[in-house]
Amino acid sequence: MSLQELRKQVLELSVTDRLALMQTIITSLDRELRPRSDVKGAAQRMRGLLKTDAPPPTDAEVEAMLEESLVEKYLQ
Repeated sequence: MSLQELRKQVLELSVTDRLALMQTIITSLDRELRPRSDVKGAAQRMRGLLKTDAPPPTDAEVEAMLEESLVEKYLQ
């Protein structure tokens, strides 16, 4: 089927069918033109972003941070 024949057939479709066809075409173009990035690879690359040279907080420090967060959330 040539492009000209396809266009002619598309114009014979109902408005609803043409809109559905248009959505299908847009979706397929979106997939081709903007391929999804590798989510697992991105997570692996970002893994080191939160690393620091400082030691992890102690249990008491974590408890204090949680308490402070709850005070800010509920009492202010």
